[in-house]
This record gives sequence, structure tokens and C-alpha cells, in this order.
Amino acid sequence: MLNKNKISNLLIESLNSESKNIRGFAALVLANRNDTSTIPSIINLVEDEHFMVRAFALGALGHLRAKEAKDVVHKGILDSNIEVRKSALQAMINLKEEISEKEILEISKEKDSELEQLIV
Repeated sequence: MLNKNKISNLLIESLNSESKNIRGFAALVLANRNDTSTIPSIINLVEDEHFMVRAFALGALGHLRAKEAKDVVHKGILDSNIEVRKSALQAMINLKEEISEKEILEISKEKDSELEQLIV
């Protein structure tokens, strides 16, 4: 993250790695470098088969305040994995997106204290 060189292209290529760990962490590093030009590439990871990658991608989009990703962030609330839901909810907060009644009802079904705290 502290590397001042232009490594974004290498990191973007890593978003297509066979390793879920590399894909997920590359998204986080790009976000921490505040590289907003990579938002479209990170959006693609929200559909990844591995929940960790989806969660990291949503977290990265929230960190980058990626308004163009608001639709995929809202979809993340309905993900089958609770960690992805938490990342989506945090991203919605970061994006200052309103949470609909339907989304609140869906989140409330989980009975998860972390999710409930984020809603408040």
C-alpha cells in the first residue's frame, strides 16, 4: 500500500488471479491506495464465487465512496453470506445510501448484533 510506484496495472491484473486471496486483497490494496480508476474492475468482483472476495470488493467500493457502485452494493444486502451482507451494509453507510424498509427487514432476519448495530 505504501509503494509509491505505479503498480495499479499489476494490482488490476491480480483481480483476475486464480487465487481468491489475491483477488480479494488486491481489491483492498487498490482501495487503500485510493485508486478510483479501478472501481469498474472492483465492481466485477461483487459477483465472485467466493464470499470473501465479494465482501472485500464491497468493502473496497465503500472505502472508495464509489457512487457508481450503489446498485451492486444494494444487491449485496441480499447475498447468501452474512459477511458479504455486513460489507454491503458498511459500504451503504460509507456511500450515504438510504437503506430501504425491505433491506432492513432482510437484514433483521439474521439476528446478528453487528448487522443490527450498523442499521442503527
